[in-house]
Amino acid sequence: MSGLFASLAFTTPLLLAALVALPILWWLLRAVPPAPIKRRFPGIVLLLGLKDDESQTATTPWWLLALRIIALAAAIIGFSGPVLNPRTGATGTGPLLIVMDASWASARDWPARMARVDEILRDAARAGRVAAVLPLTDPLPEDIPFQSANAWIERLPGLAPRAWAPDYGGLEALDTQGAEVVWISDGLERDRPAIADRVVEGDRPILGLTPAIYEDGEITLRALRLGDTGARTAALNVIGPAPNGALTQLATAEIAFDAGASEAEVALTLPPDLRNRVQRFEIASQRSAGAVTLADDSLSRRQVALLTTAADEAQDLLSPLYYLRRALETTTDLIEGDLETVLPAAPDVLVFADVAQLSPSEAEQVTEWVEEGGLLLRFAGPQVAASDLARTEEDPLMPVRLRSGGRTVGGALSWGEPKQLRPFGEDSPFFGLAVSDEVAVTSQVMAQPDPSLAERSIAALADGTPLVTRKAMGQGQVVLFHVTANAEWSSLPLSGLFVQMLERLAVSTRPVAPSEEDLAGTTWVPRIVLDGFGTAREAGTLAGVAGEDLVDPMPGPNVPPGVYEGPAQSLAINVLGRDAELAPATWPATTPVEGLTQQEETDLMPYLLAAAMILLTLDILASLWLGGRLRRGVAVGLLLPLVLLQPQPAQAQEGPNVPTEVALAYVVTGDARVDEVSEAGLRGLSDVLTRRTSVEPEPPRPVDLEADELAFYPLLYWPVAQSQPLPSSEAYAKLNRYLRGGGMIVFDTRDADIGGFGTTSPAATRLRDMAAPLDIPPLEPLPADHVMTRSFYLLQDFPGRYNSRDIWVEASPNVEQVEGMPFRNLNDGVTPVVIGANDWAAAWAVDASGRPMLPVGRGFAGEQQREIAYRFGVNLVMHVLSGNYKSDQVHVPALLDRLGN
Repeated sequence: MSGLFASLAFTTPLLLAALVALPILWWLLRAVPPAPIKRRFPGIVLLLGLKDDESQTATTPWWLLALRIIALAAAIIGFSGPVLNPRTGATGTGPLLIVMDASWASARDWPARMARVDEILRDAARAGRVAAVLPLTDPLPEDIPFQSANAWIERLPGLAPRAWAPDYGGLEALDTQGAEVVWISDGLERDRPAIADRVVEGDRPILGLTPAIYEDGEITLRALRLGDTGARTAALNVIGPAPNGALTQLATAEIAFDAGASEAEVALTLPPDLRNRVQRFEIASQRSAGAVTLADDSLSRRQVALLTTAADEAQDLLSPLYYLRRALETTTDLIEGDLETVLPAAPDVLVFADVAQLSPSEAEQVTEWVEEGGLLLRFAGPQVAASDLARTEEDPLMPVRLRSGGRTVGGALSWGEPKQLRPFGEDSPFFGLAVSDEVAVTSQVMAQPDPSLAERSIAALADGTPLVTRKAMGQGQVVLFHVTANAEWSSLPLSGLFVQMLERLAVSTRPVAPSEEDLAGTTWVPRIVLDGFGTAREAGTLAGVAGEDLVDPMPGPNVPPGVYEGPAQSLAINVLGRDAELAPATWPATTPVEGLTQQEETDLMPYLLAAAMILLTLDILASLWLGGRLRRGVAVGLLLPLVLLQPQPAQAQEGPNVPTEVALAYVVTGDARVDEVSEAGLRGLSDVLTRRTSVEPEPPRPVDLEADELAFYPLLYWPVAQSQPLPSSEAYAKLNRYLRGGGMIVFDTRDADIGGFGTTSPAATRLRDMAAPLDIPPLEPLPADHVMTRSFYLLQDFPGRYNSRDIWVEASPNVEQVEGMPFRNLNDGVTPVVIGANDWAAAWAVDASGRPMLPVGRGFAGEQQREIAYRFGVNLVMHVLSGNYKSDQVHVPALLDRLGN
């Protein structure tokens, strides 16, 4: 019982004082007049024994008094504003300051956070307090921008999380004295200043992904989690372009977290052609930039240079480079030529196939190139075996010294039979590759015994003879295969192992990240950036970043996470680093911490007032019954309104809900929010048309493509929603009849034309899928002299909630400009399709009172943009209703001139 009253509150508790008057009321109702004086009347004897059909009590019955007292008590308590499970309001009375971490970790439950902030601001608005909202991932103002709470409520839709950590540097400099500070935390441990009066924090688990590491043929990623300790799995998606250029899921894997574990590793083995196309890895169903890691040149295709010689003009199967081309062409970009041709191209790998001697200048160039990070990959052969290369002393461009001559079957240094390969050791880059019994070596050049030979040998024959040796040289390395690149000395080039060995070496040539010296004095241009939700977008016109800022970078407003293009290389800056850890936020013991969701309060006033009305109705009926004046007709008259007020079952419409006048319509997508905005947007546009033009549309109508007839509507607004299923074949047939009959469909992807029309953004991809079966003519960007630019207003921009210039309409024939005509005679009819991405319905949308429902831009500029959006809507409707009459007006001067003659 105590728990029930603990969850009850009153908005007007002073009215409860009226309950004190209930005992007095009881006494007044029980009061009776003085007893009458009795007089004996002789004729009374005649009345003895008679019964009166109508009787009247001397006092009010107790049960009727109780009924009236309960009714009055219910009315009093109801008007006092009782609330069950009241929401905890603000604890302060002065200004309210809401600070938000607004980082990538906040994106996982961003709608819930914005709903909570909206709730706090509405509490402040009811209390008449001023408020301010500061996202700490944006630059902080010099002074706290306190405004009315209602003004901040309207600005909330414009807030979004960022893909970097918040900056607390300027927070302590702000004057928060006297303000109640509510901190909307992202749940991660950070060095926050202790200024919060209360904290709001979500309980949804946080998942993160560290950058990919490629080693020994495997791509390894480390996943992190916070707020969840049970055993669980998550799907990892590998995203990259398909052969047709469209982004697709190249592969998938499973991340398995053990119970109590805060991290898990996942290893992927992808074919080279797939690995070269990887753009990013992401944890499925996670809307957070921390759950995405971008890929750069550490996983992508390498540039390999093949040094050509006269021997390469031999037949294919005898050419030293033939097998190298076949092995590398699918995984690398090959260039061929002499040193003067290939070195200026800055290749990652330089291949010498049986090249013995270089001129001093050539050797100097190659040495400098290797020391700067290149890989020199050499193969032995008859020329190397017959030369004096690295015989007496170690050559800088050879990993080991060589013995004179070679080792062959039947030679001076011979085997009894061809030798097979020994399994690769753990310190070899080839470790993990399966050694085939079919690979046999019949000849090789021998390495001179040396103390460093063992550590430089990365592959050996079954008897321990080094087959592949390697040494470091500056930032690069030199590798020697002691056999030929063709099948003359071994069957290795004929095997799949050869391809895998070359692939391992090619990938290991470039360091994971450029060094500080490499970055100094360079400029890196962002190509792709991540938003807070983990969506990859084109960087557009973002400024370049100095190379020095990319040395151990900390993502922020100046260096957002993304892929940066530099000197012949790309570099990925991710939200989480390789050594990142996730720790829960800690707060002082005196600071209350609330959740994002609170128990919903219930207003009890309607129920109590309804109960009071029912009890008073019963009181009236009981009083009539006690007085003997309750008749059947009176009862029917009292009960009839109650019967009529009962909800009636919905009746099916007798006919289709078709308009009798012009009406705008929108396609029902199934997404309640999208459909609500579409209806509100067309309602706002209809109001503008009624006020400004002679067109007075009826209220907008929702259209179900499967069931409704389209011919009644001149214009059909179709917002592209990801959740909308594709129409049936019957619906597509109906849509094609509608388009051929003169109707217009306005497709709105509502994505601000990110990436441009025809790209592979989710909205554009969905639009392409939905519009594929439609009979749509060729399209072009809206020309500057199109009829739609002047059908009512003169316009050059067509904004909605977003302001993108590209609007696509039916392509016009090549009509030459006639001298003296300000416009071409474009589009003899109405364009059947208009495609854009500006979210026009959101700019047109109004609520029930006629006020704008969603914000557009900022301040006066935003309202000006909304006005232009309305004008575009007017032009759109006037164009579809009147066609090309505006274009025909250009002939009026010529017609008048002829009439005058």
